[in-house]
Amino acid sequence: MNDIGNEIVLRPRFDILLNSDLEPLLEVFDKTEQDQLLVKRLDEHIYIRFKKNDTTFWSPQLHLELTSFEKGVSSIHGVFGPNPTLWTFFMFLHFGIGTLFIILGIFAYSNYSLGHDITLWMVGMVFLVLIWFALYAFGRLGKAKGRPQMKQLKNYLYELISDFDKK
Repeated sequence: MNDIGNEIVLRPRFDILLNSDLEPLLEVFDKTEQDQLLVKRLDEHIYIRFKKNDTTFWSPQLHLELTSFEKGVSSIHGVFGPNPTLWTFFMFLHFGIGTLFIILGIFAYSNYSLGHDITLWMVGMVFLVLIWFALYAFGRLGKAKGRPQMKQLKNYLYELISDFDKK
């Protein structure tokens, strides 16, 4: 598994290949019992998150997708990420700011073409760029605060699949 300390990616991803069929691997996730973590399985998708009393604003969750394209070999594709509602809101903010940036750019270009002053429009665009950087920093801060819990999720996953041979 790649180290989750990647400095650029806000949602770290990893892949694990195992020498096992898919069914025994799925059974491991069905039978798991953990006081602190909640494990939900929907077909080949597994969601591991912290229970309500251990969850903070920054708490990550681990989404696993188990696949097998040949007999005796399975793959686990994992993605660490925030609560899906929080992630959707975060992306909505990015989309809104991007849309406003384009609108201000159109107004600035139109006013420039007509020979009018565009200072206000340019200040607005610079302000939106600063907000983009602030959102990026906010996301990085969230990743840093959630790192200890990411490591807990990763260790729990490795504990569950420790009986399977890795490729």
